[in-house]
This record gives sequence, structure tokens and C-alpha cells, in this order.
Amino acid sequence: MSTTSNRVSTSAEVLIVGETIIDVIDRNGERSEHVGGSPANVALTLGRLGHQVRFVTEIADDERGIRALAHLAASDVAVQSRPGGRTSTAVAHLQDDGSARYEFDVTWEPPVIDSGVATHVHTGSIAAFLQPGADAVRTLFESLPVGVTRSIDPNIRPALVGSHHEALTTFHTLASNSDVVKLSDEDANWLFPDSTVDDVLNGLLSLGARLAIVTLGSEGLVLASTEARTKVPARKVRVADTIGAGDAAMGAIIDAVVRDGLDQLDEVELLRIGKWAAHVAGVTTSRIGANPPRRHELAG
Repeated sequence: MSTTSNRVSTSAEVLIVGETIIDVIDRNGERSEHVGGSPANVALTLGRLGHQVRFVTEIADDERGIRALAHLAASDVAVQSRPGGRTSTAVAHLQDDGSARYEFDVTWEPPVIDSGVATHVHTGSIAAFLQPGADAVRTLFESLPVGVTRSIDPNIRPALVGSHHEALTTFHTLASNSDVVKLSDEDANWLFPDSTVDDVLNGLLSLGARLAIVTLGSEGLVLASTEARTKVPARKVRVADTIGAGDAAMGAIIDAVVRDGLDQLDEVELLRIGKWAAHVAGVTTSRIGANPPRRHELAG
């Protein structure tokens, strides 16, 4: 995969549907704010990797919302938003290992979602579970035309997804309508307690996923198709924090899918996709906040 060009060779549109959140990062009582939200981070990653991205979200017409719109626009993300009463926030209390504990103030009610000319559609996180927007997301995934690939990353936030039964039912519905499904190890443990990574991957493939991924934090990620399965180590970097790392990996995976398709997912291809995802995520973890790299920064 070439990483020297700022723009990808395809002009296909990628549609991302989901929440925009201002991450308020608390480092030992000192706070800073960054634009975040898992789907917003995925959109940002794809925009920086050179894709034509349309992002359907909810951003209020307030100071934080104006900042969020400018941040996304600077990375070539076209935003379609229904203004809310206030822009959603998540206070991230950073732990000693760089991980974060969150407190959320979130609403999710998107504008009417039209798939338009998109060739790939992605959703996940709060947008997949929180009403009233979750119903619109499910309807979209169930009604996309043949040939449009789709992906989901549930990025489970237990405080916002309802009961385990409700969340699992919603996840199964969306995953069964998805070509690519990515879970973190924390997502997998919450959704499928006592299951091994291989069990989880087998389950995702049985739901119909063509490409299934479980990320393992500092241990890398495992990718599986019906043809092959492989584990890719994480990049060795000096970690600033892990905020947005999984979203950057998701963006890199979508980048590979849009560029090269899903027709051949043998071990060589899985390894290539996994290394690319680990590279993009590694650069992101070396920076403060969800700050994925641009394509030209990934050469070499």
C-alpha cells in the first residue's frame, strides 16, 4: 500500500454516521479539551488519509460545536448535522497506564440519513445504541443497496447502551448487516463474557462478517476471515495516551477496504491490513488526544 500520496486513488465517498463529543481530558486535575467521539475520530482519520468523507452527526451551535466543525473541516470532512441544545461531552480521567475513565453528557438525534453515493458506510459507539438515533442507524444498515460495504465498531460504553441483553441484540442486528466488524478486547469481554478471542471472531464470522477484528491494546490485533486468521503486534511507540487509537485503527481498516476491497482476505492480505492499522494507531497513541496522522506522515 502506498503511503506517499495525500489523496487516495478512488473518489468514492465514505459515509460515517455517529456522535461528535468534546473530550475533556483530566490529567491530575488539569483539563484540556479535544474534539472526539468514536465515529468523529474515524471520519477524521479517513479525511486525513485522503478520502472523500461525509459525516452525519449532531453538533450544537455553541462554542464547542463551532470548534468541532472547524476541526473536522480542517481534515476535509464534510459534516451534515442536526444542531442540538449543547454539544455532547465526555470527561476522560486519565489513568497511570494512559487509559481513560469516562463521564458522559451525550445526546444523539441525527438528521435524516441518506446513503447518497457512498460506497462504504460506517457507524458504531454511542450512535448504535442510544435512542432516538439508534433506530435511524439500524434502519440505514438494513436498507443499504447491494454493493455498499458497511462496518461497525461498537466501542461499548456500558453507562449508555442499556442492559446487556438490549446491547447484545442491537449489536447482533448491526453486525449481521456488516461486512467488517471490529471489537476491542474490552468490547468483546463485555458483550461475550468468558469467550476467547477465537470464539468471538468465529461468532462474528458466523453473523456474516467478511472481515472480523479484535484489538488487544498494547498486544496488537487479531484479524480473521473465512480464509485465514492472523495476529499483528502493536507498533512500539512512546505512549502519550490511548484516546482515539482504536478509532484510528478502524479508519485505517476502512481505508484498506475502500482501496482494495474484500474479495481476497488470505493471510497475506490480513497481515497487510493489520500492519497498516497498527501503524496508524501507533502514531495516534504517540500524541495527546485523538490526533490521527495524515497519509504523508506515514511514509516509510
